[in-house]
Amino acid sequence: MTPATPLWEFVNVSKAYPGVLANDKVNIRLMPGSIHGLLGENGCGKSTMIKTLSGVQQPDSGQILHNNNPVTINDPQAARDLGIATVFQEFSIVPTLSVGENIFLGNMPRSRFGVIDWGQVNADASRVLAEMEVNISPETITGTLSVGEQQLVEIAKAIAMDASMVILDEPTAALGEDEIERLHQLLRNMRRRGTAILYVSHRLDEVERIVDEVTILRNGRVVRASGETEINVSKIVSAMVGEDIGEHYPKEQNATADVVLEAQGLATRSGVKDATFVLHRGEVLGLGGVLGSGRTEIARALFGTDELTAGQIRLEGKPVSFRREIDAIRAGLALVPENRKFDGLFFNFRASGNITAASLGGLSRLGILNLWAEEQATHELIRDLEISTQAEEKTVNFLSGGNQQKIVIARWLFSDSDILILDEPTQGIDIGAKIAVYKLINKLTRAGKAIIFISSDHDELLAMSDRIAVVQHGAIVRTVNASDLTHDDLVRASADNSPSKPEEEFA
Repeated sequence: MTPATPLWEFVNVSKAYPGVLANDKVNIRLMPGSIHGLLGENGCGKSTMIKTLSGVQQPDSGQILHNNNPVTINDPQAARDLGIATVFQEFSIVPTLSVGENIFLGNMPRSRFGVIDWGQVNADASRVLAEMEVNISPETITGTLSVGEQQLVEIAKAIAMDASMVILDEPTAALGEDEIERLHQLLRNMRRRGTAILYVSHRLDEVERIVDEVTILRNGRVVRASGETEINVSKIVSAMVGEDIGEHYPKEQNATADVVLEAQGLATRSGVKDATFVLHRGEVLGLGGVLGSGRTEIARALFGTDELTAGQIRLEGKPVSFRREIDAIRAGLALVPENRKFDGLFFNFRASGNITAASLGGLSRLGILNLWAEEQATHELIRDLEISTQAEEKTVNFLSGGNQQKIVIARWLFSDSDILILDEPTQGIDIGAKIAVYKLINKLTRAGKAIIFISSDHDELLAMSDRIAVVQHGAIVRTVNASDLTHDDLVRASADNSPSKPEEEFA
C-alpha cells in the first residue's frame, strides 16, 4: 500500500538568530486528516517553526514542501493563499472592532458594488460561531470580551478561512474545560474533513486526548519524531526535558486552622453576586468553575480593582475596605493577574524594575530611587526563583513566558505579601516552569502565606489545592476538600445549577 502524501513537510529546515540556532535541520511531516502535536519546552524552537510555516520569517536552509512540491512562503499573505491559517498565542485581534469585523478582517464580504456587505459579515460570522457552539454576538466589540472569549474569536478567524492547514499555538490557554471540549470536537470534525492540524500546547493532558502523533523539539532539534514516542504524558515529559522529572504536582499539605481572610456575601457590578468563603494560613484555596463563571471577578473584588456593592472582607478577624488596589497591597494582598502581558508586566523594564514596582518606598530617599539598592535587593530573588540571569541585563520582553510569570510572582515576594491571588499562574508556560511555580507555592504556604488559586486546568487545580470553592454565575455555591473530588466531579460541580449550599457546611 502506497503511503499517504504529506500535505506539508519540513526537510532539514534551519533558522538562526544572533547567537541562537533556533531550528537545527528540523524534519516534520504534516498529514491531511491528522492532528499533529508539536511539543517542547519554551525556547525549544516551536515558535520559530510556526513563524516559518506562517510566512512571518524564512528559513536559512532546507526546504518546505507542499504536496511534495518545494514552495517559498515569503509573507503571511502567501501562507494564507496556500491554505494555512495560524492562531498565534499572542492575540492579533483589533479590540475596537466588532467580532464579525475581526473574523473577516482583510477578507470582508462585499456587495456587487464593491462596498462591504455588513449583513453578510454578521451572517457569516454567526455561522462560524454557531459551528463552534460559541454564544457571542458578531456585533459585540471585541475589546469588551474576556480573555477566553477573545481566544475563541482568534480561533473563529482560522475556521472562517476554511483552510487546509490550521496551526494552533496554545489555543486553550485561556479556555475553560467546556470550551476546550467544544474546541476539540470542532478539531475532530475538521480532521474528518481532511484538514491538517498542527497543535502546540503545554497542557499535556489535553495533548494526550486529542493528537494523533507528536514531534518533540529540544534545543532546536527534533528529539522524537512522529511515531517514536508513545502519546503518554510521562513519556512525553521525559522526552521534552531529557530526564524523568518525577512528580508532576509536588503538593505539600501546609494548611492550618488559622483563618486569615473571610469574605461574606461579596457582590460587584462586574458580576460577583454572592461570594462567601474563608481562607486559612498556609492553605491553597482553589476557585473552580467554567469560563465566565466569575472566578477572576472575585479576585478583582478582593483586590480592590472592582468596587464592592455588597458584602464584607475581614483580615485576621477585622473588617477592611479596599477602594483601590493600593489599599489591598498595603494590607498584604497580592494579585498575579490572568493576563500577565497586559496587566502584570512593564515590558520596557528589566526584572529588577518589575519586581520592585509595588514596593518602592524602602528603596527610595526623598523621592529618589536608589537603583544600586534595587539591583542588590532583587538579585537574590532572581537566583532563588531560578529566573534566567538574562533578566538582570535584558528587558522582560526578551524573556520566556515562564520567566515572565516568575517575575510577576517575585514582585509580591519582594513586597512580602501574606495573601497571594494567583489567576491562571501556569497559563502558557512549559512543564519545567509549571513545576517551578508549584514548588514556589509549596515554599510560600510553608512560610505561612495563604493562596487563592484560579486555574482552568482541572487536574492542576485538584492536585495543588487543599480545598476548592466552586464558582457559578459569580457566586460560590460549594466548597469541598480537593481530596474528596475527582476530575469528573469538578466538571459536573462547575456546570451544575443546583441551589447554593452554605459555606459552613464545607469549611
